[in-house]
Amino acid sequence: MSTLLKVEQLVTEIGGARVVDGVSFTVATGETYALLGESGCGKSMTALSLMRLLPDGGRIASGIVRLGESDVRALPEREMRSVRGGRMAMIFQEPMLALNPVMKVGEQIVEALALHRGLSGQPAREAARALLDAVGVADPVRRLDSYPFELSGGLRQRMMIAMALAGEPELLIADEPTTALDVTIQAQVLDVLRRLKGERGMGMLLITHDLGVVAENADRVGVMYAGELIEEGSRADFFAAPQHPYSRMLFRALPRAGDSGRLVTIPGQVPKLTEPLHGCRFAARCPHAAPRCRQESPGWQALGGQRVRCHFAGQLGDAVPQAAGEAVTSQLTQPAADLLRADTLEVHFPIRRGLFQRTVGRVRAVDGVSFTIPAGRTLALVGESGCGKTTVGKALLRLVEPTAGTVQLDNETLGERNLARLRRQAQMVFQDPFSSLNPRMRVADILLEGMDALKVGEATQRRAAVARLLKQVGLPDDAGGRYPHAFSGGQRQRIAIARALAVAPRLVICDEPTSALDVSVQAQILNLLKDLQAELGLAYLFITHNLAVVEYLAHEVAVMYLGRIVEMGPAADILRTPRHPYTQALIAAVPRLDGRGGQQARLAGDQPSPLDPPSGCHFHPRCPHASETCRRVYPRASTLAGNHVVSCHLLTPS
Repeated sequence: MSTLLKVEQLVTEIGGARVVDGVSFTVATGETYALLGESGCGKSMTALSLMRLLPDGGRIASGIVRLGESDVRALPEREMRSVRGGRMAMIFQEPMLALNPVMKVGEQIVEALALHRGLSGQPAREAARALLDAVGVADPVRRLDSYPFELSGGLRQRMMIAMALAGEPELLIADEPTTALDVTIQAQVLDVLRRLKGERGMGMLLITHDLGVVAENADRVGVMYAGELIEEGSRADFFAAPQHPYSRMLFRALPRAGDSGRLVTIPGQVPKLTEPLHGCRFAARCPHAAPRCRQESPGWQALGGQRVRCHFAGQLGDAVPQAAGEAVTSQLTQPAADLLRADTLEVHFPIRRGLFQRTVGRVRAVDGVSFTIPAGRTLALVGESGCGKTTVGKALLRLVEPTAGTVQLDNETLGERNLARLRRQAQMVFQDPFSSLNPRMRVADILLEGMDALKVGEATQRRAAVARLLKQVGLPDDAGGRYPHAFSGGQRQRIAIARALAVAPRLVICDEPTSALDVSVQAQILNLLKDLQAELGLAYLFITHNLAVVEYLAHEVAVMYLGRIVEMGPAADILRTPRHPYTQALIAAVPRLDGRGGQQARLAGDQPSPLDPPSGCHFHPRCPHASETCRRVYPRASTLAGNHVVSCHLLTPS
């Protein structure tokens, strides 16, 4: 294969920081090259440098970027505009920020077609329709007239892919294209990218921190750390035996099937690039570091089909060692009584229109959900975005008002009269800690706020409790005097957990607490949650779509689809022998480190609207096994062995 992109000794500076420092790699025609690493290591800045789209204050200080025979750095901006989006296109991480919210998506795609292919009018609209059809958008003619806010996350990402393909690029840069997507939508988007790359012969630069995505999509892998490329090799060699200590620790931080011990974490943080750096940049966090590592920067060493920057290259063994942590065992020695009981819980949001705001319909966000959580146990609530998981969590705490059903906490029904008292027993950790923490309050005041409001302890005791909480969640002693913006994403999530623990609850509702975190930070949070459960006997409702996390943390699993629970039971039974076709599709969509996940059948289409759910089984429009009965009648729940409950006609004689 011929070299499509060649990057040599690229150096990019923002202010006084070298965010990309001497990076070199190549991408061949038809090849997928994956850049892997934690947030803040320079992956996205490398991509923005290639596109010459750096933020204010950023500049390419030195290096060579060559696309085919063109020197990208030497091109005047007028010519660069035809290259950017034409020969080289980029799919950004957050499509809602990249798409114009006041323009229909069809107009935005036509704009790209006019710029790069000179099309206008009806030919441009036909070309836009063909692009949407190519990326798997159902009913493309109607979707051309939609605004971005009217589309799901998966559809918005497909629109971004269509816009990127409008100029028929030779190189496609995909910057974390699936980070915020459910596993099913992620699988669909990655399938589209693989198919289009094969059909068009494009090269692809895939930027991600997800090892499963790399395993299923990359031909070659480059690992970045603190602005430098530290390891490179073919996918097969890299996954067989990663050589750099950082790469190996990323693997060991992943939750694995049947693993009940502590996950290996990477201590510390990526070093600040504004400060002078000496020696190996990973030395402060490396368990193998020697004095030489802190003084002398390692050069590249070749190891078969790989190359690595490490003084101990080839001396760490071939296999990736497993986590050596001890198993975390709960103090509970016998089955506990139910702490939380939800019975036929419903949350319907009215749709009102007209001058008199008459109700013309209802969004059935939660439609008759029942479950229990014993003390000291974890129930994982899984499903695609929009299925009602978060609404269930908020309804339990009356953050949204239930339409029907009852919630009992410690055998006491939750109502207006006892709401404040029972909220001491149940707290919530939200998905995005930065938006849920007051940016104008210091951390100590954030923790004190809940204690003051619910009158927990004496005023003199609360300050001491703050210091104890910060230590309990692994934050430094001076954290109480700092503001949320001064912390990393993982540290902010620890603050959110500390705030929930401040009132000494017995139940914590965790809403996607690790969805946007790197695997190393995710491991820290999962270890913390498991430690707190063992120490304090906490019960968790863990809302997520990450099934690897579910297997590590949960005791029971409930699978939601369109407002209803379709399968529920012990975590081991659900994840290893799923019986509902939807659960089977969720598990099949999870990227696998052996790279074989992409060979399995994918779940087609998007979840229907809860405003107008399908008749019969809500899953039947997407189910490969649907029968006429499925289209007419909602299946009753069938109880299998071991409290495994499934709502599916395949398991119920008609």
